[in-house]
Parts: sequence; C-alpha cells; structure tokens
Amino acid sequence: MIEQTLEFTIGGASVEALLLKPDDIGTFPGIVFLTDIWGIQPANIAMARRLADKGFAVLMPNALWRYSRIQPGGFEPAEAAEKHKALGQLFASLTAADMESDGPAYVDFLLAQQGVAPGKAGVVGYCFTGAFAVRMAAASPDTVEAAASFHGGRLVTDAPDSPHRQLPRIKARLYFGHAVEDRSMTADQIATLEQALRDWHGAFQSETYQGALHGWTVPGRDVYNELQAERAFEKLVELFEATLTAA
Repeated sequence: MIEQTLEFTIGGASVEALLLKPDDIGTFPGIVFLTDIWGIQPANIAMARRLADKGFAVLMPNALWRYSRIQPGGFEPAEAAEKHKALGQLFASLTAADMESDGPAYVDFLLAQQGVAPGKAGVVGYCFTGAFAVRMAAASPDTVEAAASFHGGRLVTDAPDSPHRQLPRIKARLYFGHAVEDRSMTADQIATLEQALRDWHGAFQSETYQGALHGWTVPGRDVYNELQAERAFEKLVELFEATLTAA
C-alpha cells in the first residue's frame, strides 16, 4: 500500500492530509475520510487503511487544522479533566461555514491526485464529522456521489442551517448509522432526520445499530463494539462500491 503525507492550502493556510491507496497500477475511486473530533489517531489510520485495501484511494485530511497541525496521538488530552476544555476548543475551530468551504477543497485536492479516478468521490464522517459529510455532499453535489455518517452528532438542530436542512442541495446517495442512547443524536432527532430524508426523495438508508454506543466504530475506545463495527464497515464498502465503482 502507498501511504503519503501531503500538504495543500486553503485560504492561504497549510493543511496536512494522509493519502492511502493500493500499491497497484491504475486509478482508484476516491474517498474523503473525516475522523472524529479527536483528530487523526492510529486507530483512524487503521480504519482508512482497511478501506484502501478494498480498492479505494483514501484521503484523510486534518479536518481540525485551524486547531492544530497533526499530532502523533491525535488531539485527545491524556488527562480526563482536560477533555471538556479541549472539546469546546475543537468544536469552535470548525464551524458550519468552515465545513462548506473546506469540503470542496478536500474533494478537489483528492481528485487531482495521481492514481485517483476523476469526476466523483465519496465521503465518510464519524461523530462530529458526520454533519461535515452531509455538508460536503451539499457543497459539492456534482462530485460527491455518496456520503456516510456513523454515530454522527448534531445532524438535526434548531439552527436554520442544520445539516438535515441541507438535503435539497444533495444528489449523493446517503447512509446513516446511528448509535443508541446518543445525547448528540437522540431518538427524536433521528426520527426528524428520517422524515426529512423521506421528504427529500433521494437514495438513502438510515438505521440504528442496536447495542452500539456513540463512538462504537473506533477500535481501542471503551465503547468499541467489534460486531457492529464490522457491520458498519461492510455497509460503508457496499455504499462506495455501488456508487463509485459502478460503470
């Protein structure tokens, strides 16, 4: 497998990213992989590597670049007492407007790389970036063919620019894998999202993973649920194969 650390600019600022793709000759469908709020950690890289093993070119940008450059262990503080403060700073460093501007830049950069199939891409977001995946699909409707969110939070809010209100701008096929007992995406909010999806009349699937708590897909976390994480991975590969590899 080919793994590269790259840099490009957004608004004059330098943004780091990892690009992983099969060690084969040819071109591969491109996917933007957005980590959870703690940034690029070894577990996330392992997840992206598995996706690349399936025949995709996977770009993992440092989506929290306004907060910090990539750190070897991500942005999660070692001390539990510091987590609340760090969370507030991380959330504040990536606004909805930032997602709208950064998303197309990530897609364009990915599609310009050697060995990446042109024209269309997919995106997946986890936790905080589930909403980012939705906004990216809305901001780049002619290039984002598929978008997935796993244990995505704040997909439904009271704000006028709530992610679920972006659906009319989206042409992509969407997939949502929800956690149970998730304070960032309650059962009522899931119901609101699913009604909005039905009204949208696009291609989508939305399901709640029984017994899977928020963050269940990331190996090493105390909420990691291997059985449901494997199912989520299979659903993700199925989504991208159906939309990005079809003739």
